[in-house]
Amino acid sequence: MAETVLVIEDDLLQADVVKLLLEYNGYEVVIARDGAEGMRRLYEIQPDLVLLDLLLPKLDGWEVCRRIREMSVVPIIIMTSRRSDEEKIKGLRLGADDYVVKPFNPQELVARVGAVLRRTRLPSPSKSSVKRFGDGSLIIDMANLTVLVDGKTIELTPTEHRILIYLAEHPGQAVTVEDIFTTVWGFDTDVNVNNVKWYVWRLRQKIEGNSEDPRFIFTERGTGYRFTKQ
Repeated sequence: MAETVLVIEDDLLQADVVKLLLEYNGYEVVIARDGAEGMRRLYEIQPDLVLLDLLLPKLDGWEVCRRIREMSVVPIIIMTSRRSDEEKIKGLRLGADDYVVKPFNPQELVARVGAVLRRTRLPSPSKSSVKRFGDGSLIIDMANLTVLVDGKTIELTPTEHRILIYLAEHPGQAVTVEDIFTTVWGFDTDVNVNNVKWYVWRLRQKIEGNSEDPRFIFTERGTGYRFTKQ
């Protein structure tokens, strides 16, 4: 079955070009012309990926991104003409998975959509699919893509899942920021090594009761991070 992409874009010409391009490459595409319609369509079709413009009527792209992340882990690629690192970091902190800067090469867009969908399909678990840390206070079920902290289910985005699984597969080891970046993103993204810390920060907000006194993810100064031993 073809994967479905929801394109939230108010520029009619831009939206139609993206639709034709993605449909030619085998995707099903649904267009929403403003932020409010985009949220309605998200509920209706449950897409596999969202392409989100920032400058939207009714609800701007920042607010749409925030609302999507409150109720869904669907991957989000932001389409924007803004190139500043501050704008990218804001998007990452709200939960975006990648950026495409306008004007973009059509094949680059297709490549980014494919890359995000590939890396948000988590790898098949090896050995035991259930890992327990902190005397069972953190449980990661890799087969069912669920995470429990102190018995409560924690909703993570696909990117956050991949970071957590990578760390959990190297318990007690210091892993570099570069290793996390290469494993989770590769090199086909506008996200860069320096942005990894924002994803780890967001992950800590979700799984650590107090991110200032971590139980699971520890900072290794000058290196990166170390995950707790099982």
